Amino acid sequence: MSDEKKSMIKQALTGLRATLLLTVITGVLFPAILYAAGQALFPEQANGSLIRRADGTVIGSKLIGQSFADPKYFHPRPSAAGSGYAGESSSGTNLGPTTGKLINGDKDFSGIKQLALQYRQENGLADDVALPEDALTRSGSGLDPHISPINAALQSARVVKTRHLDAGVVAQLVAQHTEPRELGVFGEPRVNVLLLNIALDQVHEEKP
Repeated sequence: MSDEKKSMIKQALTGLRATLLLTVITGVLFPAILYAAGQALFPEQANGSLIRRADGTVIGSKLIGQSFADPKYFHPRPSAAGSGYAGESSSGTNLGPTTGKLINGDKDFSGIKQLALQYRQENGLADDVALPEDALTRSGSGLDPHISPINAALQSARVVKTRHLDAGVVAQLVAQHTEPRELGVFGEPRVNVLLLNIALDQVHEEKP
């Protein structure tokens, strides 16, 4: 065998060994270390921040919104992800702020005007009541699990009336489920809709 062929074989074997080594390190060891660290340090977050019933049944995640249409529940922000909050179809509308469709809608899409009318009708609000942005616009992911405290406050009267609860009880639940800015600086105060609705059901069950 010529020296040139021997050199080529040697280089090929070296490349193969390097490929196998990097595959083991980056494809096996590194993911395994991250998985172990996540399970040890942040087990809840690493497993999807899942919410379970007492019997262990998963009913959702703190990180992904769900659709609620029943008037006894607080309703989430509108979603453009599939039929609404579909994780496999996460997306926004990709419509610019001055787009006619975004503002006026069409037969297959509710624009800001339609969403505003529906929101006012659902919550018994007068035409001169200012509405929060998150009641009329969709988030970029379509999976936002939160609404603003103002949004929750405007929906409270409907929930109180439907469930026949004391307004103070509902207001307290909203306050308890209002999350502050991250580190006191980043983002805005927000209310997790799923957690709030779960708490509402628990209070309603306990009511004599």
